Amino acid sequence: MVNPAIHQRQTVFGPGRITACLLFCFTLLGWQTQAQSLKRYTFDRGLFGTEYRKVFYAPDDSTAQRVRRAVDARMDSLNGVMSDYLDGSEINRLSATAGSGQWVSVSPYLYDVLLKAVLMARKSDGLYDPTIGPLSQLWRRAVRRKIFPSKAELRKAHRLVNYRYIRFDSVGRKISLKKAGMRLDVGGIGQGFANDEGMKVLQQMGIQSALLDIGGDIRVSEPPPGESGWRVLTGFGADTTTLLLKNIGITASGATYRYLEHQGKRYSHLMNPRTGLGLLHHVQTTVLAPDGTQADALTKVFSVAGIRKSRRLIKRFPGVTVWVAENRSGKLTRWTSKEKDR
Repeated sequence: MVNPAIHQRQTVFGPGRITACLLFCFTLLGWQTQAQSLKRYTFDRGLFGTEYRKVFYAPDDSTAQRVRRAVDARMDSLNGVMSDYLDGSEINRLSATAGSGQWVSVSPYLYDVLLKAVLMARKSDGLYDPTIGPLSQLWRRAVRRKIFPSKAELRKAHRLVNYRYIRFDSVGRKISLKKAGMRLDVGGIGQGFANDEGMKVLQQMGIQSALLDIGGDIRVSEPPPGESGWRVLTGFGADTTTLLLKNIGITASGATYRYLEHQGKRYSHLMNPRTGLGLLHHVQTTVLAPDGTQADALTKVFSVAGIRKSRRLIKRFPGVTVWVAENRSGKLTRWTSKEKDR
């Protein structure tokens, strides 16, 4: 883990998962001319198996350190809630009750992220699904061992994937998992959700201008002092666009390096929950959304959907912009959503 440190110099931000076709980087300009009352602080550390960067403007070092500790505390708490890699995490404890008929009292964070995940699953017709855990585990093992799962293994895991098996009790803040063997996995939405929660902490502590980056999932609030937005360069290869962003989430997803080859076909680590298989089309997706939670989940939705289905789905998500580069059978197609798509 990288020890957090304060930097007082120009910094160029990268997403942590730059693919061959997609460059997603961040530059902050003009900070030298900001009001003397605020300084820019940058803190880096490891989180969720990737790099986590916090950039914000505060009046002094002691305030910055206090804010850093508060945000880190929230992030560590969320890791203990949402990580399916930790045996004792709250989400894994909940998964262990699947099929028992129990209604389990859960923390506000787990209830909230699962409620948002199920809403996203409904709106996407199941192209995102937080019950994908059995398939996630199967594909992780297959990619690691380079052994394609058997049809029997795929059928068994796929039968357990259905967001409708999650039941909610809003009065008691309880959750029940209907089918034995279910396993929850919010990896497709959790980093964006964590960024939104981190931003809440920053705002509660009086920090107005901030950027949070968890391995390429980005959330920004108000712009740096004297600027009209956080400058973001995003695009495909040499075809890039500079965006000035504030109070929004943006993230990218792709499968350039992680895949499994079987019988002459290349299966992505990105899975279609409805088929139980990794994607056969190669896709790079960037999503700009009103918050980090939506941006994170929708990169998976539009990646799985592909360009043709995405043109229809975009109408369900107001305020969202999507960039997709899709390669099917050697044919590269690019699409950027416009107002007319809505």
